[in-house]
Amino acid sequence: MSAPKPLVADFFCVCCRTPFLNDAPLDEHGRCGLCRRGVNGFDLAYSYGAYEDELRTLIHLFKYQKIKTLARPLGEWLVRSLPLDQKFDLVTPMPMHWLRQLERGFNQAELLAVPLAKRLNVPIVAALQRVRQTPKQAGLTNAKRRANVAGAFRVNRRVEFAGKRVLLVDDVLTTGASAGAAAAALKKAGAKHVTILTLARVDRRPLWLASRGGTKFESVGAS
Repeated sequence: MSAPKPLVADFFCVCCRTPFLNDAPLDEHGRCGLCRRGVNGFDLAYSYGAYEDELRTLIHLFKYQKIKTLARPLGEWLVRSLPLDQKFDLVTPMPMHWLRQLERGFNQAELLAVPLAKRLNVPIVAALQRVRQTPKQAGLTNAKRRANVAGAFRVNRRVEFAGKRVLLVDDVLTTGASAGAAAAALKKAGAKHVTILTLARVDRRPLWLASRGGTKFESVGAS
């Protein structure tokens, strides 16, 4: 299976890696407004590609059509998107609420985390629990997304987080609201650093162009 093209940008935030059309949203250190204000909750974010075209189709087949054999190639692409110099103490999958996981039959983030943990030679730890089943995020504004997931995550009290560097794995990053809420819970429990790693992220540059008279672009949503 040939890999989809990685996400590239001339301008992006050095922390959350959000791509931009120009450097206007970035400060002299290369940080976007959300990262400057600490709104995101996590320290760094990396993604393999844009949530569109072939990669979006493959993720949907994996998650919704339950083609679990895709976990291996998707996990390998996930490994490629993490810089080699990054070091972590543990890898943790983004948790699902138990009812949603019961409906799907598996947590896709858990399957994606396996090759990553092997490459990093660190344990996979069930560090978080999703204690509240939140409404779907698609269609909500950034502020409403963050309010929707506030308090939705609880840490595993049997895990020692103090001073640890945690890698949080998920399939798609949209606005970062869910990832930020999960990271905030980890930080509150003592984690020193939280990096988000996803297969794909929503690239809003085409949406911005479309709003200014460019080609129509379909809006997409994810957890």
